[in-house]
Amino acid sequence: MPVSISVTPARIEHYEPIVNYFLQGDLKFLNGMGVDPKKLPSRESWLAMLHANHPKPNEEKTIFYVIWQLDGQPIGHSNINKIIYGEEAYMHLHMWKADIRKQGLGLQFVRLSIPSYFNEFKLKKLFCEPYALNPSPNKTLKKLGFDFVKEYDTIPGLISFHQPVNRWCLPADKFATW
Repeated sequence: MPVSISVTPARIEHYEPIVNYFLQGDLKFLNGMGVDPKKLPSRESWLAMLHANHPKPNEEKTIFYVIWQLDGQPIGHSNINKIIYGEEAYMHLHMWKADIRKQGLGLQFVRLSIPSYFNEFKLKKLFCEPYALNPSPNKTLKKLGFDFVKEYDTIPGLISFHQPVNRWCLPADKFATW
């Protein structure tokens, strides 16, 4: 059976499933990603923030999402935050559907997502700091040619607990050779 994968910039209607992915995620799964459920914002405030950010020009965005589609159906997302337009951003990777994880699709989706970040935000560097104890994103980043920078302990985001993270970096010159 043929499989069609695509990546598209998020539309307003995509934000609800993104928020649901976190708010309805089970504790073990969220923990495995380094997410502290007690730090998750309310649905209303989270959606309000995403809706307010959506129409801003890229130079002013604080967050940007792309939706991963399998045979035309949304099944995950990637996003960047900590955006410094023309300089750098931090990427996140999330496969919503458990039954399609660990099939190699994440690698393909991330490969398709990265050009949007470099091209739309004129980045010189793209970072990703997955939880060091979550093997899937770390393997994906290595396979894609990201450079391992370091492992260190931090609270990597507003919804995270204190944890060891691996910092990976893809510089623009390396991206240009893809």
